[in-house]
Amino acid sequence: MTSEQVEKFIENQKRKNEQVQIYFKDRQPVTGTFIAAADYTELKSKNLWRVVSSMNLKEWTNRKDMNLTRIFNGISFTRITDGND
Repeated sequence: MTSEQVEKFIENQKRKNEQVQIYFKDRQPVTGTFIAAADYTELKSKNLWRVVSSMNLKEWTNRKDMNLTRIFNGISFTRITDGND
C-alpha cells in the first residue's frame, strides 16, 4: 500500500487509537494500533508505520515504552481492516 492509502485509513477520526488488522504480502496478519509518536511525520514520509500489537497494548498504555512497538513498511501491506473484521 502507498503511504497515502495507509494514512487515509488510519487517520480517519473513528479509527484513531483503535485496533486494526494489518495484512501482509509475506507474513501472517497483525492486530494492533498505529502509534503517532514524535517520529510519526518522518516515518510516514518513508511509508514506515509504528504499530503496537494487541498483546502489548495494555502495557503500552501504561508505560508508553517504545520497545513495545514495531515499525512496518507500508509497501508490504496488502490491506488494513477494522480490528473486528
